[in-house]
Amino acid sequence: MSLTPEPPPASLERRRIAVFCLVAFGLSWTVGLAIYLTGGLRDSPVLLGTPRITLAVALLATGYMWGPAVANAVTRVVTDEGWTDLRLRPRRAEWPVWVVAWVAPVALVLVGVGAYALLLPAHLDPTLGTLRSALGLPAGAPLPASPPVLVGLVVAQALLVAPVVNAPFAFGEEFGWRGYLLPKLLPLGWRRAVLVSGAVWGVWHWPVIAMGYNYGLDYPGAPWTGLLAMTWFTVVVGAFLAWVTIRAGSVWPAVVGHAVVNGVGGLGVLLVSGNPTPLLGPAAVGVVATLGWAAAAVAVLRRDEEPERR
Repeated sequence: MSLTPEPPPASLERRRIAVFCLVAFGLSWTVGLAIYLTGGLRDSPVLLGTPRITLAVALLATGYMWGPAVANAVTRVVTDEGWTDLRLRPRRAEWPVWVVAWVAPVALVLVGVGAYALLLPAHLDPTLGTLRSALGLPAGAPLPASPPVLVGLVVAQALLVAPVVNAPFAFGEEFGWRGYLLPKLLPLGWRRAVLVSGAVWGVWHWPVIAMGYNYGLDYPGAPWTGLLAMTWFTVVVGAFLAWVTIRAGSVWPAVVGHAVVNGVGGLGVLLVSGNPTPLLGPAAVGVVATLGWAAAAVAVLRRDEEPERR
């Protein structure tokens, strides 16, 4: 069994793409239906005696997010594709791509937070009042550390802890979207493959977005505008994840990058006050907060050809 990447197919393998999407969406959306029928995201039964762990959280982590990875394996069995080109073997020579995948998400999220602060300064709260409230501290009470130190701690955990803690869940998505669907779409051309795979990734999120995941339920045009905002997010972030996957010849840099995004994506929430619409930010999934990712996507897609591997 070969784990090394092979050239993409010369023609579009429609049957395998269809089987993959059917399994990925069928499995994940069935789990989404189970979440909806058992109280949704807000009223889900509590597990293990703590409100932080609910049935919805457990189903999202173990069922919904792993749908694409399961679809990769099932498609290979159903269509007799075999187990070549799994993109699971790291290539030592591509370590610079791994560094980019690890560090760039933090920088791009910080760019988005800065853009949000510049465009919507009325919502900026450099005293971290939101964090103070979450900690149960009265207004004006000192924080455990200065705001810059606390922000630095969030960045540090995103770089050092999140890649380990979040990687199993990120792998469930990346082994499917970047590890299988993206290579299968490359006969469309690099640019189209990236855009289509990113859009499919976004649509896959729609059931949980409609239930309030990431954006809540109280925003203009809910849930339709949330569905569109999430798709925009997955397209621009997916472009970066696609680039590191193809350039490294491995899905693991995308897993690392995805895990870091999940670890640092909420940083901007600590820096605002009031109730700004989540469609714009300051969390990384807001449209304004994705400006850094959009710039990276433009750079990745500036030429309609697959990036070369070293």
